Amino acid sequence: MQIGYDCPSCSASVRLTGIETLSVLPCQHCGTALEVPADGFAADSPPRLARCLVCPSADLFVRKDFPQRLGVGIVVVGLLASCVAWGMRELLATFAILFVTALIDLVLYLVVPDCVACYRCGARYRGPGADGFAPFDLETHERHRQQVARLQELAPRPPAGG
Repeated sequence: MQIGYDCPSCSASVRLTGIETLSVLPCQHCGTALEVPADGFAADSPPRLARCLVCPSADLFVRKDFPQRLGVGIVVVGLLASCVAWGMRELLATFAILFVTALIDLVLYLVVPDCVACYRCGARYRGPGADGFAPFDLETHERHRQQVARLQELAPRPPAGG
């Protein structure tokens, strides 16, 4: 199984493979080592992910292992191109562009594999053993987002200089 996450200490991107056998998750940039929790994997054979290894969250969800910004970019380019064709009164070209954009989206959906992501820290898990989780749930996401917002409100602020 593989993991990709941002180091909590230095915010550098960390990618590790074979995490089932590791006792710590080392950051190659700053040397911070996150201890793999004892309940991180279910006692199945082969090991199956039970919770996030980076943060204390057990809320994980299944998503496509594809950059969301790139997906939105493809749709926006298709929309803009169809608007240009529509403005030039090319009805057939307009619908052809929209159809090709939808076809690209469908092919990517069918070809791109799934991964498991953490609601709280955004860590992504790939490979066998990273399955059995539910799809994205907006209510769970909002709960974690609100928790982060409240913690930021409670954080001490530096005094205003003047």
